[in-house]
Amino acid sequence: MEPHNLLFLLSDQHSCDAMGCQGHPVVATPNLDRLAAAGTRFENAYTNCPICVPARASLHTGRYVHEIRFWDNGSPYDGSVSGWGHRLNAQGFRADSIGKLHFRSEEDDNGFAEEVEPLHVVGGVGDLLSCIRDAPPFRDFRPGLLEARGGDSSYLRYDVRNADSACRWLSEHAGDRTPWVLFLSFVCPHPPFVGPPGWFDRYLAADLPAPPQGRLEDRPDHPALDYFRRFFSLDEPPDDETARRVQVAYYGACSHLDSQIGRVLEALGGLGLADSTRVIYTSDHGESLGARGLYGKFTCYEESVGVPMILAGPGVPEGKVVRTPVSLVDLFPTVLEAVGARPVEGDSDLPGESLWEIARAPDRDRTVFSEYHAVGSRHAAYMLRDATCKYIHYLNDPPQLFDLSTDPQELVDLAGEPEHRGRLRAFEARLRSLLDPEAVDALAKADQRARVEAFGGEEVVRRRGAFTNSPTPDEEVVFNAADRDGR
Repeated sequence: MEPHNLLFLLSDQHSCDAMGCQGHPVVATPNLDRLAAAGTRFENAYTNCPICVPARASLHTGRYVHEIRFWDNGSPYDGSVSGWGHRLNAQGFRADSIGKLHFRSEEDDNGFAEEVEPLHVVGGVGDLLSCIRDAPPFRDFRPGLLEARGGDSSYLRYDVRNADSACRWLSEHAGDRTPWVLFLSFVCPHPPFVGPPGWFDRYLAADLPAPPQGRLEDRPDHPALDYFRRFFSLDEPPDDETARRVQVAYYGACSHLDSQIGRVLEALGGLGLADSTRVIYTSDHGESLGARGLYGKFTCYEESVGVPMILAGPGVPEGKVVRTPVSLVDLFPTVLEAVGARPVEGDSDLPGESLWEIARAPDRDRTVFSEYHAVGSRHAAYMLRDATCKYIHYLNDPPQLFDLSTDPQELVDLAGEPEHRGRLRAFEARLRSLLDPEAVDALAKADQRARVEAFGGEEVVRRRGAFTNSPTPDEEVVFNAADRDGR
């Protein structure tokens, strides 16, 4: 593949279906739609962990979370495991970042020559409260839902600045002779649920789709999901008006994100770089938005674990839709190949494959993997997804099995049906060939206990409290008291 520049666009918490090109009936994403029409869209793309910090560490290193042990939002990436940025810089390619990284600190060697206005975890430690897995303090998501509105927020403003910085960066590097990578990481549509007034008003008047299994009587009855809902104080659903305003604000933030991406792509074209620059767009994970009675990420359902994925530029098939399953670990070899960098000896066991190659090839069966060891969970959850089915292995709780070819909204759990026992056994065997589920769960919890102890112990961490969202670089963090003990 001929080396070219790479503009790598990442968003935060953008659900895989919240784009016009993905078939959403309401949300407007004209710039992402044009990007998909000019390139290749991956219909079955997944995060390797449905929460910010581990997903981003996995994306950057090309390795699964259980390999690198950045388990949760209180275990931030610190540069100790090499990422694709390290490979690029070592081989003479410039790799810079703009916007949200959610790593430990700008002082670490994160693999970027320059980090422009980076958003890192709070205080270099992040959400330590999430490291308490045994009888943790529960949290209350309801205030954030009740505050959903149209207006302005620090996150909306931050993404405007990120787009501004990207346009300047492209102008400054338009004449570079060596291929570069610009990692432009937006924070929208991550909550707070605030949409720009124009978009908010537009969507407030629209006929919005109902989230799958969003009504109280339709919620799936599963111990792990029941615990998530109790943990986040979502036992009772929000009233219809609140739920609608949350949807409206979220869709508004999606369209705001699309507008910023459009500004950057317009600058790229205006500088004459479109023919020499490839583009990747994806997100770190999705958003439940009321599905299964949940808000946020955290689960292995499609709305949470699925991500958008679009590739465009020289050598990328135009207007193609790929159904081969892919995941964020595939981005490590993808980035290297884009600019002509080489993997090193230690990269030979990376699980990912180049997305450029998958984009050019016919669809095929492939299994991708995700895992969760973080806030709101008592025990680990593991997901395997192949061409047709999804298997979710909950440690100490019943598994789930969905046939996505006939049930894309995951309304019918097949795990309890006798005729699918053989398929369940086969999936569990595939999982155990990848890892030891019990041992990994124990390792995650041991590492999390060690982080709590290193900070001064559980009482100190509880007194520190939690925060709703990581602040932008120009904000101060506001801690909230732990809500109530788990039970």
